[in-house]
Amino acid sequence: MKNPLQVPRFLRAAGQTGRLAAWQTGRLFRKAARSALDAVQDVLRAEVVQGNGELVRDFLVGKALPVARTLLLERMAARLLLKIGLRGALASNVVGWVLPLVIEQLLKAGRNSGLFEKVGQHATVQDTLRRLDELRAATWKRLAPDHGSGAEWLPDDHEPPARLSA
Repeated sequence: MKNPLQVPRFLRAAGQTGRLAAWQTGRLFRKAARSALDAVQDVLRAEVVQGNGELVRDFLVGKALPVARTLLLERMAARLLLKIGLRGALASNVVGWVLPLVIEQLLKAGRNSGLFEKVGQHATVQDTLRRLDELRAATWKRLAPDHGSGAEWLPDDHEPPARLSA
C-alpha cells in the first residue's frame, strides 16, 4: 500500500461531508415539502380552472377513478421533478417520499377542517380556488409548524411599570 496514512484521513473527510446537521436537513425538508405542496396546488388549481372541479373534489375525497387519480399523481410528480431540479434516481427517490407525505397531510388537513364538505356544497370556480388556498395554508401548518413563535400580545396586557428612582 502506498500512503497508508492518507486512507483514514480520506475516509474521515468523506464521512464528514456526507452528513448533514439537523438544522440543515430540516431546512431541506421544508424546501422539498414546499415544492411538493406547490406542485400539488398548481395541478389542482389548473384542473379547476379547466373546468374539472368535480375531478378535483373526487380526488380529494378519494372517490376518483384509478385512471384519473394516476393521471393527477403523475402530473404532480412531473411538476415536482421540474421544481426541485434534481435528476435521475435521487430525484425519483425524493419525489417518492415527499409527494405521498404531502398528499397525506393535505387530505388530513382537509378532513380535520371540514373543507371537503364545503367544497362539495359550492361548485363555483372562484370558491373552489379559495378553498384550495385554505387547504394549502392548513397543510403547510401541518408540515412545517412554527414552534418558535408562541408569544402573543394579550388584550389585557399592560405597559410594564416604570422603574422607581431611588
